Amino acid sequence: MIDRETLLLFLVLLVGLTLIFTILIKAALERVGIPPLVGYLILGIGMGLLNSQVYFLSLPVREVLAFLGELGIISLLFRVGLESNLAGLIRQLPRASFIFLGNLSFSGILGFFAASKLLQLPLIPSLFISIALMATSVGISVSVWQEAKALNTENGELLIDIAEMDDIAAIAIMSLFFAMIPVLNGNVEANIVPVFLQTIIPFLTKVVVFGVSCLIMFRYLERPMTQWFERLEPAPDPMIMVVGTAFIIAALAGLMGFSVAVGAFFAGLVFCRDPDAINLDASFSTLYEFFVPFFFIHIGLQLEIVSFAGSLNLVIVLLIVAVLGKVIGTGLPAVLTTGKASALLLSISMIPRAEIAMVILERGRQLGNWAVSPQIFTSMILVSAITCIASPLLLRPLLQKSVQ
Repeated sequence: MIDRETLLLFLVLLVGLTLIFTILIKAALERVGIPPLVGYLILGIGMGLLNSQVYFLSLPVREVLAFLGELGIISLLFRVGLESNLAGLIRQLPRASFIFLGNLSFSGILGFFAASKLLQLPLIPSLFISIALMATSVGISVSVWQEAKALNTENGELLIDIAEMDDIAAIAIMSLFFAMIPVLNGNVEANIVPVFLQTIIPFLTKVVVFGVSCLIMFRYLERPMTQWFERLEPAPDPMIMVVGTAFIIAALAGLMGFSVAVGAFFAGLVFCRDPDAINLDASFSTLYEFFVPFFFIHIGLQLEIVSFAGSLNLVIVLLIVAVLGKVIGTGLPAVLTTGKASALLLSISMIPRAEIAMVILERGRQLGNWAVSPQIFTSMILVSAITCIASPLLLRPLLQKSVQ
């Protein structure tokens, strides 16, 4: 058994090497148009494979990596909330809600049907798959739209509105589902309706308490607090205050029975209306780039290589469902409101699944095989990676053609 000082030195070495690898991976993949998160996942898988040959990921080391991954989740969802535009979403509701409802509901229903009927999975794993397939990853497609200088067009703005609605709705459904999990308590054959009725009132009560607290901070405390810290210390110190506040809100959400990811998202919403706080986003980017890769690396570490062989059938079915859920669910309503060309662009842009899908799957995996088995976890992570690679490759030539 190694002593404490040696363990700490090894952890410092491991974190340093990991950070350098993440920068190299990001630089290499961005040159070829592949999202860096795919590389982070592969890095995590590679670390797991190396550990099977040269044991170095002891329990204390894994706990530290898990902690850094937890900070990565908070940073990730805080950024999603910070970049949301609630006022803009409310203005765009009449135009975007029809497409949003179509793609969200169709993706969820199709995912549940495929998991429970085609793959014959139990109720709880089927629900995890269904909810994970609802949310898109707006950052994957937005980068391609920005590259094509099409983000400020009518279709680009519509894409952001729909994707943000997707994320908010998926987070809300995820929160309710996580509240139901303790009541289910591993009973995969439970009747979901009584559990829902038993859970909904306490859940809504906590939502109201937490939401009102965030609203009070949003309206009355956030701006004076941000300005006070800006007067107290120059940049980037106010950013530390913002991030510290996000961590506190995330922790309080976790203590109330929500996920820390939900708390981090609400924290982002608290600051999203303040131009001063949004300007701090550039300073936050450094911390974001530090912590977020550890979330995806931790996901990769949890993949069990032995489950790859038995996952091919799951991957094929779930990949088809993931693509069709967004292409049909987004495309059909979009054709009626924007036309065929715009509907195709929007449909392909909504295919990627990343942040929220992986948060849902990671939380399910922590519960055990009754919630998310190794095969399901591996399959869904592979599906997420494939959608994140394929969508930009399909979208880039279509956007270039549309702006010519």
